[in-house]
Amino acid sequence: MTIGKIGTLTIGQAPRSDITPILDAVLPAHVACIHAGVLDGLDDATIAERFAVQPGNAVLTSRLLDGRAVVMGKPAVGIAVQEKIFELEQQGCEIIVLLCTGEFHGLHSRSAWLIEPDQILPPTLNALVGTRRAGILVPLESQIASELKKWKGAAVTPVFAVASPYTASDDEVAAAARALAEQGADVILTDCMGYTGRHRDVCARHVTQPVILSNQLLADLLRNLL
Repeated sequence: MTIGKIGTLTIGQAPRSDITPILDAVLPAHVACIHAGVLDGLDDATIAERFAVQPGNAVLTSRLLDGRAVVMGKPAVGIAVQEKIFELEQQGCEIIVLLCTGEFHGLHSRSAWLIEPDQILPPTLNALVGTRRAGILVPLESQIASELKKWKGAAVTPVFAVASPYTASDDEVAAAARALAEQGADVILTDCMGYTGRHRDVCARHVTQPVILSNQLLADLLRNLL
């Protein structure tokens, strides 16, 4: 099967200047790519109204075109993601890649090959880490509880630290990396598509543990598929 067009879907606004270069680097010349975002074309007021964080609901964070971070209620995001998947299919995308590591249940496409990082990354990384302890870097403190469920398949319970890829300073990222090392992490996993090579380099200057970027791992898998 020859793939001619794929779509990427971020829960923020597209194109993502932090992620798309990583993906574009692995695309063969014959493959066209449409970058879409759940928040495309929406102003601050509309985003605040449609994706407000409700008490007790899980939250997600992403990036706007101007670089600002936005925090959204996960249930509303899930509904919007499904709508965007159908839109990308209508535009002829044969593969649709979700650019978010959050867990979404029940997403589906009519015919396109849907790639969901939350179904790929945990089992892949658990197999890679084995009986070593993983340190998971997450954007928001409130995400740690749900992350424990997400990584329940790990042979050794992982440890967590918080540093948003969108708002944390280099010092805060370094402090989070050191916190993971002090908790006994053997490898650091970035559980958000927003972490980039800059964050990996910051960690490398302060700890000896290898750092695995979720977006780079996804790109490597996509390269093999295409």
